[in-house]
Amino acid sequence: MSASATAIRVLICEDQALVRAGFVTILSAQPDMEVVGEVTDGRAAVRSAEELKPDVIVMDIRMPLLDGIEATRHLAGPASRSPARILIVTNFNVDAYVYEALRAGASGFLLKDAAPPELINAVRTVARGEALLAPAVTRALIGRHAERLRPAAAPVPPERERLKALTRREHEVLLLISEGLSNAEIATTLVLSPETVKTYVSRILTKLDLRDRVQAVVLAYRAGLAGSGNGDRA
Repeated sequence: MSASATAIRVLICEDQALVRAGFVTILSAQPDMEVVGEVTDGRAAVRSAEELKPDVIVMDIRMPLLDGIEATRHLAGPASRSPARILIVTNFNVDAYVYEALRAGASGFLLKDAAPPELINAVRTVARGEALLAPAVTRALIGRHAERLRPAAAPVPPERERLKALTRREHEVLLLISEGLSNAEIATTLVLSPETVKTYVSRILTKLDLRDRVQAVVLAYRAGLAGSGNGDRA
């Protein structure tokens, strides 16, 4: 495609040739996107990301030389001066390390069997600086990693203290975020306007000193707010 001054610059990091070609074909066809690079291993992902400065990095987890988790940690982790916006596209059926990628700083998650429009929307969402957690990914995260996210040994997780800064309504919004609901879905569930929900989400992130919805999900699990089945509002 001919590059536009406002095009979203995308770097594809995927070692499976057919999957990589599919991503390139789908994203290159969008008038507001430009695929600026393709790599097949984690080391090349880090090197290319630092050289090309893409707006969004589409990252696989299982790659040779350096996996996507370590590559994400290097590019978007706490030590990164300018965290990259990384969309993890993975397959839960074979991948047991998604939680580590969450903590490493990924901005969004999508399953590899997602439809092309979902991939396109995910890239645009992450490019806007928003986090994206597909409901299916969130449910799988609960099923696979609930015990790791919410240690059973501590009756009152230390993260619970941070939640005391939230109002009851903000607790409700955070719980729904952790269940993978979008702002529109939260608005419908709580009978609020989408604008009001967006304001609540912004307040939650500010009060809890969180970067995005992904970090909010992790905190909710670790605090025992999410995945408990009882809707606790401590």
